[in-house]
Amino acid sequence: MNAQGSPATTSRRSRPNRISSPLDDLDRQLLAELVRDGRIPNNVLAARLGVAPSTCLTRTKNLMKRGIIRGFRADVDYSRVGADLQAIVSVRVRPSARSGLLEFGRRLADEQGVLNVFFVAGAFDFLVHVVAPDTEGIREFVALNLSGNAEIESTQTSLVFEHILGSGSWI
Repeated sequence: MNAQGSPATTSRRSRPNRISSPLDDLDRQLLAELVRDGRIPNNVLAARLGVAPSTCLTRTKNLMKRGIIRGFRADVDYSRVGADLQAIVSVRVRPSARSGLLEFGRRLADEQGVLNVFFVAGAFDFLVHVVAPDTEGIREFVALNLSGNAEIESTQTSLVFEHILGSGSWI
């Protein structure tokens, strides 16, 4: 209680724990297998985990319902569809535009060629993973979507020579 008899408040805001219930070993094993191969048939997955297919399906659906599994996506080799070049574009937003950072990131994610947008801490506000047919395509993306945008203070482009996927082994 404070001096006026009211409950004391702290400057720290409490945030709800996003994990609604902890993952058990079976959930973790299931996630690890799905990260390795999201197209694995349920009966094969169940056999690998040593559980009944109905248990495996129920667990997978529960992980989806809880938002732990957000979806299943194709891993595309962009060079085989004519997009031979990838880049990471670091983007710094002007201080006057900072109130709309998240909205800016969402708009950027909708631009053609954008694979991922990361909102980051540090010298830049966003890292934008883009794909294009060639250096001219990367230059066009930066010039049209970023350099000419009044919200942008600066950009720095790094070409990706090789994209090596992680194992997803944190799970």
